[in-house]
Amino acid sequence: MSTVFLTGASGFLGGHLLRELLAAGHQVKALSRRPETDAGITAQGGIAVRAALDDTASLAQALAGCEAVFHAAADTSMWRPQAAAQTATNVGGTENLLRAAEAAGVKAFMHTSSVSAYSHLVNTTMREDVPQRGGESWVNYERSKYLSEAAVRNSSLPWIVFNPSHILGPGDQHNWARLIMLVDQQKLPGIPPGSGAFADVREIASAQVRAWQRQRFGQCYLLGGEHASFVALVHLIGVALQRRTPKGAMPPWLLKSYARIVDTWSRLSGKEPDITPESAALTCHHLLVDSSKAKAELDYRETPLDALLADKLAWMRQQSMLKAPA
Repeated sequence: MSTVFLTGASGFLGGHLLRELLAAGHQVKALSRRPETDAGITAQGGIAVRAALDDTASLAQALAGCEAVFHAAADTSMWRPQAAAQTATNVGGTENLLRAAEAAGVKAFMHTSSVSAYSHLVNTTMREDVPQRGGESWVNYERSKYLSEAAVRNSSLPWIVFNPSHILGPGDQHNWARLIMLVDQQKLPGIPPGSGAFADVREIASAQVRAWQRQRFGQCYLLGGEHASFVALVHLIGVALQRRTPKGAMPPWLLKSYARIVDTWSRLSGKEPDITPESAALTCHHLLVDSSKAKAELDYRETPLDALLADKLAWMRQQSMLKAPA
């Protein structure tokens, strides 16, 4: 089997990619920047490799003997003071990795982008033929994902790009897990007025490996899931946890105004706020994603939201992240 280089292995999606690649019989060299993340990688059977996306020498050494790269690492910050560092990681880091992969003779580059490359400026159902608008966005995360994906598309390497929507499932200790814990603790101050497409992290990882196995080079795939409003999602969580939840959504103007106020204060305190104007804009957006291409070509499946949420909550209980039922 092949030797693969994986970035983001200590993260949510990257951890599932590591398991999927190992289960398929591949040897996985996983980028690890700190000793703390080595143990989790090696415990699963991967090889922890000390490297960094801003260190081209370390990347060249790490990529030696690798046939393919799965690039899942990214900076997902929504706080403007971190924009420069985010661009350096998402864009500069991807460009460094591409150059190192080209020099090492890597034969395939699988890139985890995001629906954010299309941007919240797109107000129609996202399909692969819909023009991306991330390059126009004032949200740096969207712009950086657009630019990093463009770098991959312009590469001389055989590439495949994946654009997941809202990723949900076991293994997430931040992102949606934080929302679930706020509901569990009955500390959720309000519900955003937007909606999302909730994708199963396990199906995303499986689809990426199948795309590589089927050599779908030069193709991009939107990987979505069941559409639901954030109100519906929070109510599902509340029922499952037997917790009270707000009845309706916050008005968009109120959420955005509050975000501007706390963002201004954060510049004085130097502490990243729980919500920013960027995250407010995204959670007021109604995201619609068509996964037809991935379903037809990669056997991608959209797990029903209630089943996906049940798996997520079961995992969180196993990790003692939730209180006992009321």
